[in-house]
Amino acid sequence: MLPNVIDTSRFIWLVSIVYLILSTLVLGTVGIANGMKTANAFFHGACIFMAAFDTAGFAPQSQNILYYHSLLFEIITIVIMLLGAMNFNLHYQLWTGNRREIWKNIETRMLCITIVVIFLITLIGLNQVGSYPRALIMFRKGFYQVISAHTTTGYMTIYARQFINDWGDLALAGLICAMAFGGGTCSTAGGIKMLRLGIIVKALQQDLKRIILPERAVVEQKLHHLKELFLEDKQVRAALLITVAYLALYGIGALVGMLYGYSFLDSLFESTSAAANVGLSCGITTPGMPTGLKLTYIVQMWVGRLEFMSVFTLIGFFVAAIKGR
Repeated sequence: MLPNVIDTSRFIWLVSIVYLILSTLVLGTVGIANGMKTANAFFHGACIFMAAFDTAGFAPQSQNILYYHSLLFEIITIVIMLLGAMNFNLHYQLWTGNRREIWKNIETRMLCITIVVIFLITLIGLNQVGSYPRALIMFRKGFYQVISAHTTTGYMTIYARQFINDWGDLALAGLICAMAFGGGTCSTAGGIKMLRLGIIVKALQQDLKRIILPERAVVEQKLHHLKELFLEDKQVRAALLITVAYLALYGIGALVGMLYGYSFLDSLFESTSAAANVGLSCGITTPGMPTGLKLTYIVQMWVGRLEFMSVFTLIGFFVAAIKGR
């Protein structure tokens, strides 16, 4: 973002602290309006902001965001979760006045498109089972969970078992896709990331053009990520490699869950949540869950957070050390 690491770190600290102060004040004020004691309200506001902006999902109460029973509280946390899922380079562009970058950038465009598509899928699924007949309830229960899943935050306005009892297979599948895709690169979000998804879509467009146009035609594909870039094969390979690795990790975790007797969709939901570092649960993750499943999710959280390349490097180091002996 800036000429050196020190200035970049200072900017990230500045952004985080300013958002912390503003969000704590706003959330604390909402808490006071809802009847909480002043000190408690601002403490909750600070905790909720930090876990929303860090897309971590922890909350002071076991009921999570459902505890507050406040539409305004939910809207504010949606905004904070989206800010946390944004690339810090985009925050820099926004703070320096280059607001056009937000609309031109491939990551924000992909995020908007996937949120709309996934929410439509979720909406159809929820309408099929008739869980939330009113629009406001659909927003607070359906849309909120989609944003929480897509930003890989893990905040919930429903109980874990309601995903199985009230949502139905199609809505649950939509939420799994949201968790799998994740947020922006260089953000606090996990998952495959919007930049990789955008690169794969652009590569598909390029291949379709090559098929349609004459053989002699030179097909060049551009994408905008902070600046205009030409799509290169090495970018596509890297994006596909990590995407396939994530899909494999989601699948392996689901198979382990099925070996312990859980259904495929429930196992895939929990596996994707762990590997994408989301934190949503359909009720499988409990203190009394099998030890093998706990170990599986621990490994998934670790590998998913490091995004594979560090893990591949570490494995290569140990293999080289063993061969060297």
